Amino acid sequence: MAEKIRKPATTVQSFIDALDHPLKHEIVALRQLLLGVDPKISEEIKWNAPSFRTSEHFATMHLRAKDSLQLILHLGAKSKRAVPPGAIADPDGLLKWLGTDRASISFKGPEDLAQKNHALVAIVRQWIKHV
Repeated sequence: MAEKIRKPATTVQSFIDALDHPLKHEIVALRQLLLGVDPKISEEIKWNAPSFRTSEHFATMHLRAKDSLQLILHLGAKSKRAVPPGAIADPDGLLKWLGTDRASISFKGPEDLAQKNHALVAIVRQWIKHV
């Protein structure tokens, strides 16, 4: 039986280095922000984008749009759980709920990311408690 040859996993840094995206600086800033929220957070490329995890994946960047950057918050790849209603305080209204187990936050550029910085950190701290 022939042995399967596995390609080395792309690191997030090498992925970003090769990335051609108009919001690349915001992608880098969002990455650093997420990694700084909690020391248990790690990263990898999943679904062809930077994805972040603690015990399971909980956030993945959505990079298809060229005029905005979107962060999808979720509860793992195949979660059957839900975030209880009201469990995530969102006084600034950043979350766009896509289901009971996922939501998104959009950023239009550097100023928008900077303005949402503190609220995003608070949301991510709450979110990872449900992963």
